[in-house]
Amino acid sequence: MGQGSCSQEDCIDLLNQFEHVLESDPLIDEVGFIHPSQFTMLDKEAGSSSDGTSAIFWNQDHKLGISTDILIPLCKVAKHAFLAALKEYKRHEHEALTNNISSGVSRPTLVSKVMKHSQAVLLLSSDFGTAWNARKLILSKQNQPLEAFTEELRLSRLILSNCPKSEPTWSHRRWIIKMISQSISTPQDIITEESELVESIGERSKMNYRAWYHRCWLVSYMTIEQVLQELNKSKRWAGLHVADSSCFHYRRRLMLRVLEPLKVKASNANDKTPETHKIWREELDWNKELVKRYLGREALWLHRRFLSLNWIMYFCRNLSSEAGQIIFVNEEAGTFIDDEIHLLESSMTVPDNKFEDFQAQALHASVYMLWLTKHIPELWRMLEEKLGTEKLKCVLNTVDQERPSLLLHQIDTFAAKNTSSQQRLLIRILL
Repeated sequence: MGQGSCSQEDCIDLLNQFEHVLESDPLIDEVGFIHPSQFTMLDKEAGSSSDGTSAIFWNQDHKLGISTDILIPLCKVAKHAFLAALKEYKRHEHEALTNNISSGVSRPTLVSKVMKHSQAVLLLSSDFGTAWNARKLILSKQNQPLEAFTEELRLSRLILSNCPKSEPTWSHRRWIIKMISQSISTPQDIITEESELVESIGERSKMNYRAWYHRCWLVSYMTIEQVLQELNKSKRWAGLHVADSSCFHYRRRLMLRVLEPLKVKASNANDKTPETHKIWREELDWNKELVKRYLGREALWLHRRFLSLNWIMYFCRNLSSEAGQIIFVNEEAGTFIDDEIHLLESSMTVPDNKFEDFQAQALHASVYMLWLTKHIPELWRMLEEKLGTEKLKCVLNTVDQERPSLLLHQIDTFAAKNTSSQQRLLIRILL
C-alpha cells in the first residue's frame, strides 16, 4: 500500500486494526514508526516465520511498531473518526442539559468512542491539542475512578516513548497529577515515578528541556525527604552530563526548596541550620571539582553563579536591625572569596592556546568574577591585593577580547554605583 493511497473502506479497516491491537495488548509500553523493510528483520529477531512483506503493525513483547507507509491515511481517518465522535458526544451532552434529562445508556458508548479514537490520534500525532482537551473534558466529570487517571498516565508515557519532546503530552501529565492530588493528599509514589521517567527519557533524548521542566515542576509536590533523595540521585547523572543545563536547572530548583525554611525564618545567621549549610557547602565543593575536571563548560559556571549568590545571601551576611544595612560575616565571606580567587587563578592558566577548552575556561572564570563583583563590590580591592594589577588587567582583557559589551556594561555599573576611589581603581587597571 503506497503512502497516502487508501480507499475510505481500507482506511477504516486500518483504524479498526490499529485500535484492535491497542485493545488486545493493554501493556504496550513503547511505540515507534518503522519502515516496511524493517519488519522482516524484526520478525527474524523475534523468531517469527512471517516474511514481513504485507505487515503494517508489529507487536511483540509489548512493543508496537507502525509501518511508515500507512501513517498519513491512518492519521487522517483517525482524526475524522475522533472529531465525529466528539461532535456526537457534545451534542448528546447539550441535549441532556437543555432537556433536563439523564444521560441515558448511550453516553458510556459515546465516551468510549471519544476515548478510543483520541487515543489512536494521539499515538500518531501527539501535538493534536483537541484530542487532549477532549480527554480532559471527559476526565474532569465527577466521580471518575482513580484508575482512569492512572490509565491516562500510562497512555501519555507510551506516547512519550516515541515523542519525548511533546509539550502537550507533558502538559497533560501535569494536569493528571493535579487531578490525582485532589483525591490523594500526597501522591508521593507517583512523584517518584515521574522523576525516574524524566531521567530515563533524558538518557535517550538529550537536551530535553520539556522533560526537565516537568521534573522541576514536580519539586513543589515533594517532601523535604524526597528533595534530599533527588539531590543525591541526580548528582551522578549531572556529573556525567555536564553540558546539559536543564539538569543543573533541576538541581537549582531542588536547592531552592531546601532554602525555603530559611526564607520563612528570615535572614538571620543564627537561624541557619547546620544541615542546610552542609548541603550548600557540599554543592559548592562538588561544582568546583566539576569545573576543574571539565574545562570550558558554561553550564557549570552558570550553576556556580546560582550557588554563590545564595551562599552570599544566606550564609555570608546578616540583615541588621538598624536601617536594614547589609553586614557581611567576615570569616565566612572571607573564606568564600579566597576560594573563588584561587579558582579564578587556576582557571586563568592557558598552557596551550591551540586548545579552545582552556581559553573558554579562562573566559568563563573572568566573566564569573566580573559578575561576582556586582554582588560584592569590595571584591575589586581584594582582587588587586591578592592578584596584583597585572593579573587583574589580564582578567579584564580576556573578557574584552571575547565579550567587550559585557566589560563596557561593567564600567557603566561602577560609574553609576560606586565611589570615586573604586572608579579610579578600575580605570587604572584598564589603562
